[in-house]
Amino acid sequence: MPVFAVYGPGEIAIVFAVYLFAATAKGVTGLGFSTVCLAPLALTVGLKETLPLLLIPSVVSNILVMVGAGSFGAACGRFWPMLLTTVPGVIVGLWLLASVDGVAAGAALGVVLILWCAFAFAKPEMRLPARLERPLSPASGLLTGIVNGLTGSQVMPSMPFLMSLSLPRDVFLQAINLSFTLSSLVMAVGLTRLGLMTLDAVVISTCGIACVWIGIRLGSRIRHKLSPDQFRLMVLAMLCVMGLTLIARAL
Repeated sequence: MPVFAVYGPGEIAIVFAVYLFAATAKGVTGLGFSTVCLAPLALTVGLKETLPLLLIPSVVSNILVMVGAGSFGAACGRFWPMLLTTVPGVIVGLWLLASVDGVAAGAALGVVLILWCAFAFAKPEMRLPARLERPLSPASGLLTGIVNGLTGSQVMPSMPFLMSLSLPRDVFLQAINLSFTLSSLVMAVGLTRLGLMTLDAVVISTCGIACVWIGIRLGSRIRHKLSPDQFRLMVLAMLCVMGLTLIARAL
C-alpha cells in the first residue's frame, strides 16, 4: 500500500492547518492540543484515523511547552506520585473502553468539565489545603489516566487538582504537560497493538511537527504577555472549549 493511501491531499492540508491552530492555542494556555484537533480532524478523516495522527504532534507540543517553561526538576520532584500513577490509569482506561461507550463517557466528562469551569469562574479564590496535596496526588494521576484511556481527555481531574494549588505558572505547565506526555506514550503503545498506528499516520504527523513548532512559538509569545489572572482565565476558557468538544462528539 503506498504512503498516503488513506489520506488525500485536501485532507492532509486540513490536518496541517488544524495542527497549526491547535498548537497556537497550546502555546497560549499550555494545554488543549489533542482536544482542539479532535473534532475537526474526526469530521475530516474519521475518528479512528484521527487518533494516531495526534500522538506525535501532541508529544512534541508538550516537550516544546516544557522546554520553554523551565522548572522541570521542581515539577518532577513535587508531582512524581501523580505522574507515576497516570501510567497504570491509562492502561485500566483502555481496558474499560472495551466494555463502555467511550463517546458517551466523554460527553458526561464534558458536562462535568464545564460545570467545574463555571464553579472556578465563580470561586477564583478556591484553594486546596497544603496538607491534602500529597495524599491526593496519586489518586489524581490514577483517575486522570483512567479517564484518558476511556475518553481521550487528559485533563480531569489533574487540571482542577493542579489549579487549586496556586502553583507558579512554569511549575503548573511542567506538571500538566508531563502528565499529558506520559498518557500519550501509553496511548501510542495501545493504538499500535490495535493496529491503528499506520505508516500514513506516522509520516503525516511527523511532517506536521513544523506546524506545531510554529504554532507553539506564536502562542508562547502571547502567553508571556498575559498576567497570572489573564492566564488563568485563558486556561478555563480552553477547558470549556474542550468540554463542549467532548459533548459535541456524542451528538
